[in-house]
Amino acid sequence: MAHDDTDRRSPDDMSLDELRDEIRSIDREIVELIAQRTYVADTIAAVKDEQGLPTTDQEQEQMVMERAGENAERFDVDANLVKAIFRLLIELNKVEQREKR
Repeated sequence: MAHDDTDRRSPDDMSLDELRDEIRSIDREIVELIAQRTYVADTIAAVKDEQGLPTTDQEQEQMVMERAGENAERFDVDANLVKAIFRLLIELNKVEQREKR
């Protein structure tokens, strides 16, 4: 569940325990989003399999990476870090799809 900025206090106003609670909450959201992304990627793989399409799509992967870089810039996060995370997500999806075949 995403927080909106109105109910978020500035980190300077929060204790260490409150900050750690915030990190725990964010970490849970990240894992939930990874699970959702993995489910959709698995569904895409199943559709490709039904249609006899190749599992790997370099053009699509490139678009995902470009989008990751653009989103990183939008949120002022290191683009190389974000792209590395997305590369890992893509590779893990490929491994999972190979294991299911």
